[in-house]
Amino acid sequence: MKQFCTRIIRLIFGLFLYAVGIVVTLNAHIGYAPWDVFHVGLAKATGISIGTASITTGLVIIMITALLGEKLGLGSLLNMVLIGVFMDILLAFKIIPVADSFAVGLVMLIAGLYINALATYFYIGSALGAGPRDSLMVALTRKTGLPIGVCRGTIEISAVLVGWKLGGMVGVGTIISAFVIGFAIQTTFALLKFDATAVRHETLDRTLQMLFGSKTRGLPEGVSDKLP
Repeated sequence: MKQFCTRIIRLIFGLFLYAVGIVVTLNAHIGYAPWDVFHVGLAKATGISIGTASITTGLVIIMITALLGEKLGLGSLLNMVLIGVFMDILLAFKIIPVADSFAVGLVMLIAGLYINALATYFYIGSALGAGPRDSLMVALTRKTGLPIGVCRGTIEISAVLVGWKLGGMVGVGTIISAFVIGFAIQTTFALLKFDATAVRHETLDRTLQMLFGSKTRGLPEGVSDKLP
């Protein structure tokens, strides 16, 4: 149980850090990030709210990644909920400053993307299930054998193009984000010697068994000597 609590703390810290990274990129004020372009475009095209668009997108991606063989875990569900909650708190208290020039905005955007990459390392490394978009990234990396940065970049660029066609706003920051996020993740993971495809995520049913009376012995599915 102590080891599980450590993993939960790592997961929640990673999700909080991811929210910080998103708010930093938002406050850069030089263009929506790729998935935000998609969510806004989908909201405009369907008449639903941006939040509903984000949740709907996450559910669809989870179904796709499940078909590709990725596992749904507690982290996958918390990803969809907690990042939004943490973002609201950060924005409400105005903890992160807003850029007052393009140069400052550019620095903030790049910093935010690397914060997101580090956050991804933490919450995927908890082995409790990656978020919908990161699960898709890992699934495509497994299936194609391409570098993880290439797969992430392809996903981000695709989200931008579809979102733009649906009416989402594209700015300079959007283009930079689409091309840099994959590189940021690849370099961060390489620096930390972390292979996201080697993580054996603990499934949601296994977590529930462990928490509510499972008598099975041994380490939980997501725990491995190879985890960082």
